[in-house]
Amino acid sequence: MSTTLEFLQESYGPLMSMEALAKTFDRSREGLRVCLSSQSDFSVAINSAKKKCGRRVYFRTEVIAEIIDDGDF
Repeated sequence: MSTTLEFLQESYGPLMSMEALAKTFDRSREGLRVCLSSQSDFSVAINSAKKKCGRRVYFRTEVIAEIIDDGDF
């Protein structure tokens, strides 16, 4: 059985785009963007994984997997 991290890395690689993150959490891209701009426990946890490459925003897959496994949001 694969772990959450292995599954996400096989699907998206070491960095997840906003689209990949939205698909993972079954939300629309725009809905996720609005959610991440708030100050909820969920947004603080997810934003801790944020990496900017120029104008693009990515999220570290390893941190996202830990957040999903912990379920503390």
